[in-house]
Amino acid sequence: MGCVLYASRIMEDDLSLNLQEKQAVVAEVSAQVAQSQTIVLAEFRGIAVADITTLRANARKSGVYFHVLKNSLARRAVQGTPFEPLAEKMVGPLVYSMSADAVAAAKVVFDFAKTNSKLVIKAGSMAGSVMSAEQVAVLAATPSRDELIATLMATMNATTAKFVRTMAAVRDSKEAVAA
Repeated sequence: MGCVLYASRIMEDDLSLNLQEKQAVVAEVSAQVAQSQTIVLAEFRGIAVADITTLRANARKSGVYFHVLKNSLARRAVQGTPFEPLAEKMVGPLVYSMSADAVAAAKVVFDFAKTNSKLVIKAGSMAGSVMSAEQVAVLAATPSRDELIATLMATMNATTAKFVRTMAAVRDSKEAVAA
């Protein structure tokens, strides 16, 4: 039972921060917000420490900043940014996922939520607009930038390879006629 209290202890730790520590947290989160294209909010009631650790590892692998913090500090961090409209959705025990890749945060949180029903996506924001949980799910299904580049490169490579094979076939047929 002690494992499940992990996230609530983090929230209590945020409450006990002095002013300088709170300012440092806001500065750190603000720096991440400034680099982010997407923020996803999810409620985490009752998630075990092992599960949070797995989610953090997945986020780190995908280049996603993942943080549990007091909502009032998060609201300060998004003030004056395109993510400011998301502040009204910052209610309850939330984890904040932010990424410079437009879909990475949504993918990490959505994929984890598929296997752990205690993580519930509440909202997200991208390009200055607030997204519902359903819109975050749609975003999570979108191929990432790297996947799109790989698809483009494969298409370009296939086209070039077909052109080279066609040219080789033309050359071979001309050689066969000449011989």
